[in-house]
Amino acid sequence: MKMIRAVIRPEREEAVLSGLEAAGFPAVTKLDVLGRGKQKGIQVGNAIYDELAKTMVMLVVEDDKLPAAIEAIRAGAVTGNPGDGKLIVSPVEQVYTIRTGRTGL
Repeated sequence: MKMIRAVIRPEREEAVLSGLEAAGFPAVTKLDVLGRGKQKGIQVGNAIYDELAKTMVMLVVEDDKLPAAIEAIRAGAVTGNPGDGKLIVSPVEQVYTIRTGRTGL
């Protein structure tokens, strides 16, 4: 299994979530976060904004479904401009459902 953490533009959240659901990934966790990328924020006039609002979408998928989940996120998140975000993929050893104690997805 893999954990996907996608840091995306907040205005692309709905497109990403609907794309994930259409691709068969309805279960996600989302968080409002602050961050910056390689550009170190943005400058508007004399004001420098070094922490920008982003949305983090997290989900766990089976290994064989990883490419479909990545493509669904990319398709919904991409604008072609700097700041579109990052996808971080990490291994997951086990998942437990708290209510039932069941393991796996």
